[in-house]
Amino acid sequence: MADFLTTLRERPLLTDGAMGSYLFSLTGRLSEMNHVYEAFNVDQPDLIRRVHGDYLAAGARCLKTNTFGANRRQLRQFGLQGRVAEVNRAGVQVAREAIAAFRQQSREAGPFFVLASIGPTAEPLTTAYDVAECYHEQIVALVAAGADALLLETFGNLTQLELLIQLLRAQPGLPPIIAEMTLHAADKERVLEPDAVTFVQHMAALGVAVAGVNCCAPWDASAFVDAALDTEPVRSGALQLVVMPNAGGFQRIGNRFMTTVNPESAGKLVRSLADRGVRLLGGCCEMHPPHIEEMRNYLQARAAGSRISTSTVAPAATLPPVGDDVKAGNGRFSRKLKAKEFVVSIEAVPPRGTEDAIIQRKVDFVAKLAGSGLVDAMDFTDGSRGIPLIPPGDFIHLVRERLGWTAATGDKLELITHFTGRDLNVMGIQSRLVGYHANRIHNVLFVTGDPPKMSPTYPRSTAVFDLDSIAMIRLTQSCLNAGVDFGGAPLGKQPDPRTHFTIGSGVELEAQDMKRELDRLRQKIDHGVDYIMTQPAFHAAPLAALEPFRGRTAFLVGVMVLANFEHAQRMAQVPGVVVPDAVLQKFASYTDVKDQAKYGLELAGEQVRQLVKGGWSGVYLMSTAVGAGTIDVLRAGLGK
Repeated sequence: MADFLTTLRERPLLTDGAMGSYLFSLTGRLSEMNHVYEAFNVDQPDLIRRVHGDYLAAGARCLKTNTFGANRRQLRQFGLQGRVAEVNRAGVQVAREAIAAFRQQSREAGPFFVLASIGPTAEPLTTAYDVAECYHEQIVALVAAGADALLLETFGNLTQLELLIQLLRAQPGLPPIIAEMTLHAADKERVLEPDAVTFVQHMAALGVAVAGVNCCAPWDASAFVDAALDTEPVRSGALQLVVMPNAGGFQRIGNRFMTTVNPESAGKLVRSLADRGVRLLGGCCEMHPPHIEEMRNYLQARAAGSRISTSTVAPAATLPPVGDDVKAGNGRFSRKLKAKEFVVSIEAVPPRGTEDAIIQRKVDFVAKLAGSGLVDAMDFTDGSRGIPLIPPGDFIHLVRERLGWTAATGDKLELITHFTGRDLNVMGIQSRLVGYHANRIHNVLFVTGDPPKMSPTYPRSTAVFDLDSIAMIRLTQSCLNAGVDFGGAPLGKQPDPRTHFTIGSGVELEAQDMKRELDRLRQKIDHGVDYIMTQPAFHAAPLAALEPFRGRTAFLVGVMVLANFEHAQRMAQVPGVVVPDAVLQKFASYTDVKDQAKYGLELAGEQVRQLVKGGWSGVYLMSTAVGAGTIDVLRAGLGK
């Protein structure tokens, strides 16, 4: 059986979300006399199994037991103090039963873990005697039932928590301890208590294996992590971090107070926290199965490729991968790239539906850019933001058909397809790439991809993520471009069966974990990427991170055309993108939307000028819904 701590050190683990608020949504009643949530472990076990099952189906691999308030003092108010041991043993048992049922149904091997929940009392306990009187029976029952870890959650009083940990350490056969405090703002300046550094150091000194926060606003939890990461116990790995925030909390957004923690934002949050080193992740109040499902999707996207080993692939190739001289023949973009001339690529999003007028407008836009002589390539996104769009390869075929671009005439622009690892397994990836090559699509930009994001009425879609962008780069360059498939078999019996893909990928210039991002960039370059397109950079500072790599590959710096102040505000909320305050203030100074749009074009044009002046390989122009403004930006930026 897998060990909880060993697994946690190897990879992030996802817990479930709220028990209490989810039970309230299912029953319509708060925990009260004759309807005590913890008693459901014995009195209504099917309901608790359903809650656990919903979270497991959503992607949780650690279940918190329904024992949060199952201590003697809390149960006494309902006359249930005589059932402490029974309720806690049943809490662990019901969770185990839910896992067994899910395993049988899903055929998933796991590992799965049961975290025995122990919560605070209504009034803090400040003596060892009171803590022992309240918790001893609960602790003995949970340990005897075989919980994988003891989760001390939502404690607001550090003294009570420390006394409880000291009580626990006196118990034989004790599983690992997870300790979570809930944060609160001590003053109007939002100085959070407890202090993260003090808390982490106290927990490490007490022998706690995992410590962190729960039942707080996501942004407060994120601030806690930022502070805790710099402590010695976390840096050394002696103590792992846990975060389980609420789905609530309000922030001022413009002139409104809003909570922005919908399921998708919960997914982005845990991806950010995992990137920063948090190992145990999940939710607390109002975080329900849809939130956990998005968390699972985002964590799965980050772990793309980890389940498939490509390091053992030993191509039986007799030919080396094709070189720059061959790739230069793939089109205008590849030729200029290999000649070290400044290149321009314009991002385009394929249509979502069947309306021919929309399709034709996009085709006309391609034709207009081709006629301008300013653009070298159009790159078509692959299900951007996890939304179902016409696949980029299909849309390229449609563009060629309507514009009369044939193998004989050639394409007036090089057409690049984004390629995500989200939708296809390894076999499907190879098949699509070989198909692309046969259909004159010879420039592919590999991205790991966003998880599927659908409306609640859309059928559930599962992300695959067999390979991440690094693995796809390696297999395309060292296998397909060397004439063999991913298993090492020749692609044909002809003398030269090699493909000749020009290979691109991306980099986040302002990622939460820049060390990880730059390490991935280094691997992409080592595996043969021909160019890198960056996320939008609205100021020069982030480009400094690329300086050590500039001599090793070509960089097309992202420039986003901001349509108006609202667009700029939205982009400022995107993880990994920083819109400087000066830019936001400049947009806000214009009350007329037309003036805002004009400033957005001027800003983008100036950015292009600076990229040319700085000797960068090219520009990757995004958000081109401004249509004709795209050409204006390029003329201003390129001086043509």
